[in-house]
Amino acid sequence: MEQLTLAASHQAQGTLTLPGSKSISNRTLLLAALANGTTEIRDVLASDDTSRMLEALEALDVQLENFADNAWRVTGCGGNFPNKQADLFLGNAGTAFRPLTAALALAGGNYQLSGVARMHERPIGDLVDALKQAGADIQYLANDGYPPLKIAAPQLDLSKRIKIRGDVSSQFLTALLMALPLTKQQATIEVIGELISKPYIEITLNLMAKFGVQVARNGWQSFTIPANSSYTAPQEIFVEGDASSASYFLAAGAIAGNVTVQGLGKDSIQGDVRFADALALMGGNISYADNHITASKAEQIHTIDLDCNHIPDAAMTLAILALFAKGTSTLRNIASWRVKETDRIAAMATELRKVGAIVEEGADYITITPPATLTPNAAIDTYDDHRMAMCFSLVSLGGVPIIINDPNCVAKTFPNYFAEFKKLVS
Repeated sequence: MEQLTLAASHQAQGTLTLPGSKSISNRTLLLAALANGTTEIRDVLASDDTSRMLEALEALDVQLENFADNAWRVTGCGGNFPNKQADLFLGNAGTAFRPLTAALALAGGNYQLSGVARMHERPIGDLVDALKQAGADIQYLANDGYPPLKIAAPQLDLSKRIKIRGDVSSQFLTALLMALPLTKQQATIEVIGELISKPYIEITLNLMAKFGVQVARNGWQSFTIPANSSYTAPQEIFVEGDASSASYFLAAGAIAGNVTVQGLGKDSIQGDVRFADALALMGGNISYADNHITASKAEQIHTIDLDCNHIPDAAMTLAILALFAKGTSTLRNIASWRVKETDRIAAMATELRKVGAIVEEGADYITITPPATLTPNAAIDTYDDHRMAMCFSLVSLGGVPIIINDPNCVAKTFPNYFAEFKKLVS
């Protein structure tokens, strides 16, 4: 197994331009494919997840042109995919698998969707149940409630409200919202229980509006797509820098110096930009501009007890910051961690203990008490999870070397992460 040793470091200084947001990139690529007209999408993230989406769209005979660096010209099919029969492999890309499941289930055609072994362990039953309420024809090819899936042409019936659980993954609601305009019928979605990761739904609604579909909403309880809705290409759209990826560099600045991330600003549509607020609570000095954010060294890293439902991905970085505080920190309302690329609560607890922390994990929380001295040369397992690898790089700023197993798993969202990280630290 490949390993990367990060040297002990004490300072983080500099500026970097963020890669594009994964969430925005994959949503925008799919919406452009579903639209009438041609969209030029700039600053698209180049990563495993976006590659899986692009491969799937190409297999569906959507016209794609990579006309510049990280820029794609997508000629939409108006919700009618030219290829009505395809087998799609989507790796471990939830931001591709869930929305494509919904779009293909409502667009008409015969498809099979599969992924890596971990994707076949990630639940999709709540989305499938909701789609079946709308008349979709979806079968499980292995275990009920999980991929792989077989999809056939639907018998649409949108006369009743579509009910969907909101407490497992916001990607299920995102997938439904994006797909329902394809039916041309009025459709109302009712969310059962608490909706988690609400900022990700805000991203979805914001992007749908840019493509000409306005969703009526009743708070977070219900969403209505008007009859005769259709997506129209906005001609050109820019993808924001990835706010989740920004968290590692902003944390580095708060721990050990002064770091500016470009491509993300105070008016970002991404919920994870609010990681900077949590960082300020922990003592970091934060300043915002239209297209960059700067974090500089805290006099002292404070403990935190925070509901992290609004920043589920970036909250992982707070768990590492807790190693630099004096006392116990608690991250709450993070049940969604358990159904991500790995069981992130269990994985984080296991690896934090390797560097000396005392950790307690629950169904939806984790508490971290840092050691008096971090354990040097801990070999961190990453579980084929990009965020585990990127998070634990920050341990090196505690003045101890750290070993990252399978460092190339960062290719999922940030292939050159470690090169960028090394430029900033000393």
